[in-house]
This record gives sequence, structure tokens and C-alpha cells, in this order.
Amino acid sequence: MSKIITVTFSPSIDKSASVSAILTDNKMNCFSLISEPGGGGINVARVISRLGGNVEAIFPSGGYMGMFFNQLLESEKVSFVSVQTKNETRENYVILDQATNKQYRFGMPGVKLFDNELKNIIQVIENHEKIDFIVVSGSLPPGIPLNIFDKLAKIANNKKAKLIVDTSGEALKSALNAGVYLLKPNLEELRILMNIKDLESENIEILAKKLIQDYKCQTIVVSLGAKGAMLFSKEESHFIKPPKVKVKSTVGAGDSMVAGIVFGLSNNLNLKESLQYGIACGTATTMNLGSALCQKKEVEKLLKIIKK
Repeated sequence: MSKIITVTFSPSIDKSASVSAILTDNKMNCFSLISEPGGGGINVARVISRLGGNVEAIFPSGGYMGMFFNQLLESEKVSFVSVQTKNETRENYVILDQATNKQYRFGMPGVKLFDNELKNIIQVIENHEKIDFIVVSGSLPPGIPLNIFDKLAKIANNKKAKLIVDTSGEALKSALNAGVYLLKPNLEELRILMNIKDLESENIEILAKKLIQDYKCQTIVVSLGAKGAMLFSKEESHFIKPPKVKVKSTVGAGDSMVAGIVFGLSNNLNLKESLQYGIACGTATTMNLGSALCQKKEVEKLLKIIKK
């Protein structure tokens, strides 16, 4: 079985709750509080683990919140290696306003990583004798230089592993320059990468394939949100539309899509089949409240619909 590791430089405990209504200058009582381990790579690992994949999450963890974070992952039976940090693991919040059915997401600032802590994370990755996929997902916290992707690309190359990156901003540009197997921008991120003012739908394939041609990137997956996703390689182009479902939350949907794609690739599925798996996982996650993510049975049901 292929070995997958996920790297999350800025994990968080994701706390979700509901209120009867959002009212300014009022004390609002929350209910249905749920705490779950979060962060891009963490969510990817959680989903792959539920699907039955061979995955290990690597991340920094500090303070009492870090201990709680580790316990949450242990309770889900997700394999992981946490690197002790001086600073406390952060918390993020998701609040559902039941009066409007609108969701409010509050992200706390990323926790600074010190040089020795970053070196320890890199060392954990390098210590693995066999890696087939390295998935780096989520934002970069203070203290992480953008050349981190050069280091990870070199490690992946040395271990003959595929490097998959899902991030944003300057980190996304840096990853593209470093050389990755698969990059997952959304439409806005693709527009910024190409330095254009407006992005027309008919130009997506042209722009994505130009990135593949001009940089050391083999595959581009462009997330279209509720409309699905498009996948491009040098030879292939695929668009998968998700089935219609009742959306309860979009938290972790993108991470779940990445998880499904990687799980598919790790099981020797082709690019189109892997994208179908990713769409099934992302869609299944939207059917759950808060940051609960998808379950295998939900994914399998949706996959049958997508493949019809």
C-alpha cells in the first residue's frame, strides 16, 4: 500500500457551534459545541484514514491546546507525529446562525514557528524510508520561509515521492516555482498566479496548461467551489461536476477533495478517476455540520452517482 504523509504547518483546533440568531451587542448562548482537529493537512489525513489509506500526519503541537489536539487525533485513530513547539496550538471558530442558516468562520492568526521547530519537522519527514506522496496543505504561519517548498521538493525528488500542495498567496507562487506534482488553486488564486484582471471560464484550460508548460508542475486541479473542479495535465483535461446535495457546511470541503484525489492516485486510479473520488469526498463533507468531514459510506454513494 502506498505511503502518504501530510504536512500541516499551521494546525488548529476547530470549534464549531450554533446560535439561535446573530445579534450585535448581545450575549448569545452557543450550543452543539464540537471540537475537532483542523488544518489543511490534518483534514486530508483524517479523510484518507477514514477511506482506509496508509497515511501519517506531521505537524507542530504546543501547550495544553496541543495536547488536546493530539488527543483528538488519537480518538480518530489517525497515525501522526507531532513536533513539540514553544507556542500554544491555535483555535479557530465556526458559528452557525440558525435564523438565517448562514455560517460564520473566524480564523485566528497562525502561531509562529521557530527555526529549530521547523528543522525538527523537516527531519521527521526525511527520516521516513518510504514515502509515495507528500501532501502539504494549509497556510504558512509566521517563521516559515517561502523556500520551504524548495526543501520539500528536494526531499520528494530524493525519495521518488509525489509532492502535492494546496496553499494560497505567496506560498502558492513559491510552490509553483519549486516544482510540484500537483497544485490545487481556486479560480481567484489562478487569476493571481497568471497576473490577470479577469478570468473567463473558457480561458481556464489555456491558463492552467500554460502553468504546466512554464513551471515544473505536472498537474493542476482548479477548484470551482459548488460547480466542481477541473483537472489538467500536459496530455489530459477533465471536468467533474458534483451531484446536488443539501449543504450544511463547506468547512474542509477543499481539503477533502485533495484527500480523495490523493487516495485515488495512491490506489493506482487514473487522473479522471482520482478527480471523481476527490469530488465525491468534497461533496460528502458539505453534507455534515461544522468541520465533521466526510465518511466512507457517504463517499461511496456519491461516487456511484458521479460515475454514471
